Amino acid sequence: MADIKLDNKLFQERIYHFATAWKNDLRSKDSLFGGASSMVVLMGKVEEAPELHKSNAIHFWLLGYEFPTTLMLFTLDTLYILTTAKKAKHLEQIKGGRFPVEVLVRGKDAEENEKLFVKITDKIKEAGNKVGVIAKDTARGPFIDEWRKVFAEQCKDVESVDVSAALSTHAFAVKDEHELRAMRAASKACVALMKPYFFDEMFKILDEEKKIKHSELAQRVDNKLDDANFWKTVELEGKGKLPADLDTSQLDWVLGPAIQSGGKYDLRFASEANKDNLHPGVIIAAFGLRHKSYCSAIARTYLVDPNKAQESNYKLLCMVHNSILKDVRDGMQAKDVYNKAIGIVKAKKPEMEKHFLKNVGYGTGLETRDPTLVLNAKSTRTLKDGMTLIITTGFQDVENPEPQDKNSKVYSLILTDTIRVTSGDSVVFTAEAPTSADANSFFFKDDEEAEPTPKKEKRDSRVGAVATKNITSTRLRSERGTQVDEEAERRRREHQKELAAKTQKAGLARFAESTGNKNGAEVKKFKKFESYKRDNQFPLRIRNLEIVVDAKNNTVVLPVLGRPVPFHINTIKNASKSDEGEFSFLRINFLSPGQGVGRKDDQPFEDASAHFVRSLTFRSADGDRYSEIATQISNMKRDSVKKEQEKKDMEDVVEQDKLVEIRNRRPAVLDNVFIRPAHEGKRVPGKVEIHQNGIRYQSPLNAQHRVDVLFSNIKHLFFQPCQHELIVIIHIHLKDPIIVGNKKKTKDVQFYREATDIQFDETGNRKRKYRYGDEDEFEAEQEERRRRVELDRLFQGFAQKIADAGRNEGVEVDMPIRDLGFHGVPFRSNVFIQPTTDCLIQVVEPPFMVITIDEIEIAHLERVQFGLKNFDMVFVFKDFSRPPYHVNTIPVEFLDQVKDFLDSSDIAYSEGPLNLNWPTIMKTVTTDTHAFFADGGWSFLQADSDEDGSDQSEEESAFEISEDELDEASESEDDSEFDGSDASDDDDGDAELDSEEEGEDWDELEKKAKKRDREESMRDDEGSSKKKRKR
Repeated sequence: MADIKLDNKLFQERIYHFATAWKNDLRSKDSLFGGASSMVVLMGKVEEAPELHKSNAIHFWLLGYEFPTTLMLFTLDTLYILTTAKKAKHLEQIKGGRFPVEVLVRGKDAEENEKLFVKITDKIKEAGNKVGVIAKDTARGPFIDEWRKVFAEQCKDVESVDVSAALSTHAFAVKDEHELRAMRAASKACVALMKPYFFDEMFKILDEEKKIKHSELAQRVDNKLDDANFWKTVELEGKGKLPADLDTSQLDWVLGPAIQSGGKYDLRFASEANKDNLHPGVIIAAFGLRHKSYCSAIARTYLVDPNKAQESNYKLLCMVHNSILKDVRDGMQAKDVYNKAIGIVKAKKPEMEKHFLKNVGYGTGLETRDPTLVLNAKSTRTLKDGMTLIITTGFQDVENPEPQDKNSKVYSLILTDTIRVTSGDSVVFTAEAPTSADANSFFFKDDEEAEPTPKKEKRDSRVGAVATKNITSTRLRSERGTQVDEEAERRRREHQKELAAKTQKAGLARFAESTGNKNGAEVKKFKKFESYKRDNQFPLRIRNLEIVVDAKNNTVVLPVLGRPVPFHINTIKNASKSDEGEFSFLRINFLSPGQGVGRKDDQPFEDASAHFVRSLTFRSADGDRYSEIATQISNMKRDSVKKEQEKKDMEDVVEQDKLVEIRNRRPAVLDNVFIRPAHEGKRVPGKVEIHQNGIRYQSPLNAQHRVDVLFSNIKHLFFQPCQHELIVIIHIHLKDPIIVGNKKKTKDVQFYREATDIQFDETGNRKRKYRYGDEDEFEAEQEERRRRVELDRLFQGFAQKIADAGRNEGVEVDMPIRDLGFHGVPFRSNVFIQPTTDCLIQVVEPPFMVITIDEIEIAHLERVQFGLKNFDMVFVFKDFSRPPYHVNTIPVEFLDQVKDFLDSSDIAYSEGPLNLNWPTIMKTVTTDTHAFFADGGWSFLQADSDEDGSDQSEEESAFEISEDELDEASESEDDSEFDGSDASDDDDGDAELDSEEEGEDWDELEKKAKKRDREESMRDDEGSSKKKRKR
């Protein structure tokens, strides 16, 4: 306990608040304290399996630590603490505040210790004839026994009253910001263990039909608590991240991990997971964690091949659970919450009332379960803003009308979430783990009993998710069979309709509810900047009351009403100097809320009644001085913005762990390779080494020029052969960006070697004699082919070695499929883009392009219309905060190929004739995502592409016209009212143009040209003869 530091400010704040509430209770005779004018809290010896009760909680709440073998006596004006000498030294830190604290030190002398106990009893009697105690006190040990003996002897006339409810109401129930953050972190940790980890493990076991015991699966979950790598890499639903203030070393179990299935269910989770095998039916998982002493819990029910009765009951459970989450708010009584919930069950399914739990939750925080704050039919506690509750909704031991086996005759259902009470809708800390029936139901039998599908064609092992049917022997659409195209198009449209419906359903499930108030999360606040902490830090020149530009502290000191006032550069918008007559004027404009003209309003209102200075103007006869000041302010502002931008760019850069080098043997090495992004200086090849937890690139010029890439940070690993290319490549796409070279941030690291020698003209060179007999360079071409094959073999083998070394981190080698590639412009240059099993990539020419297929929400094809030679493709990601990705100018010859790739990769796509304004569309989506999907989601893109295409094809195929109709049409055209319009003028112009273009054919023109040539030659001859005569 040598490093214990007590927060005196927080202690004084909390105990003063508690004492004030106590005094108000005694004055108003609310009897929450039972008329007690003193209160005793006992802490015995440390238990082997500690449970947090109110005695422990009061220690954590006031001191932040537990102090065993300690007695606390609270009176209305003083706190007495009786403890050992060692602990007394630490308690000296909380003395000297406005609420007095007196520490009594006990030693080894029994008589002296008894006198100290007697002194405590005297203080109790002085305070009054009632003392508050914790009724269900579990403190044990010799220290407790001694106290109880003295108390029984000395305080016979003092009445003990239970103050548990008072402690809950005025100390523990309503949380401050520090407590809410700790609870939010504990909740997110619970969610991470539930989904993705437990969810994925369970699905894998069920899918592979493995047998595993509940206890073994629970142990796997338990082991993840100490897995540092898991907490670094885990992502919550919707790519959410864990809170930055989560300290995994302070996580501990308070519930479970509990896993139940196979007809044996205990929704109190009082016992550990049993040794029965996981049964594919109704599976319940419940986890509870404590973070910095604050508790949170989560429970979910997963249904495997449920029957209609089970699905119906689970949907009823979700309805009741969501109703409770909406009803819980400030001012609501606990019993009213329960009565509303049971009322829904009675109205919807009266027969389920007997299975409904006797309460729907309880208070939590420092105590795992607050017995004075239980949401049942009898509790009269009033909920308050800031309270945290564990909401538990469940049906116990429901009979299954259609049991699959003997273990499916009885089942239970439960949903548990940790929430915060507010004045509006409650904030669910565990909302990232979905509760809907669609998200938590698995159907395996439906897949097995489905109608037999036609035999699939054999596919290349490299193709993966991409269908081999996309590889066609022809490039032009006109060369393919029309019947095959029509059939393929029909199947593609049907599949796309299914994908569109699936995307819409998934969007509604992901964004079923949205909470505007983050409660415990980072809230955007007014930006505050500090220039100087003390007056003596001001520059000395301020004594002259002149404008001082302090570049060291990024501050401009301005004289205002005879006083120097510092303004941080981040509060200044700009500065300008102007001249009028003999004087010069310096105008300084400031940033303030509400401006937001042409820029994002980054400064929210913190105080609506506050006044802001928009600008200050100064006058002087020294114009040169003002010009210099304006320049200095502009330069300082530019440097500040640049520094802020660099800081923002580096926000997502994660510091990697250290590379663990292989010492006992020589690591696998790939020599003579170049790296991109390249280091500064001379371009020389280096080497790549494979070590225990990553790879290292080392430059031979400088030992500092090295790049470490850990296996845990590798998202994709690609091998690009040198076929049809000038280089052979091993490309690594990272999960988090790293710094390469001189502060270059990158998510892509590439190692390559050139596949061909530098070509030069060897005519007349001395080397030519060695190639005698190979003037056509047949042998040179064969040698180059051999070299390319050897390079591919070498690089592919090394890429496989990297994958083998990083197998525990899920690293696998992926290879592009050139036959499915297409040309496009993702940046500024036209490149060849190729799909792989999991991605769409272009890694030959920087900047590189790597798009993960699983991260794509939809694809939209733009400028798809008859007559255009190119079209564009836009990818919208599932993470709507990412800007859409554009691939422009794709030749129309690849249209069907691109559609086939998207369809076979299960990517919903749409097409349209125009380019869309995607920033505006994405702003609409992110403003209220739930409303966007409720209004139809991406259907506004699909409506035109599906319906128009089908209508046009039907109309064209069914179009016929008779001669009579044609005559009528020509007559109607003659009688048209638009004969004198611009359209007719355009037609006449076109006719004249056509007549001019028709003219004479090539043969006639050639004859005329020969005739002209003969005439000119005759004139030349006559001219020359005349000259001779003159001579």
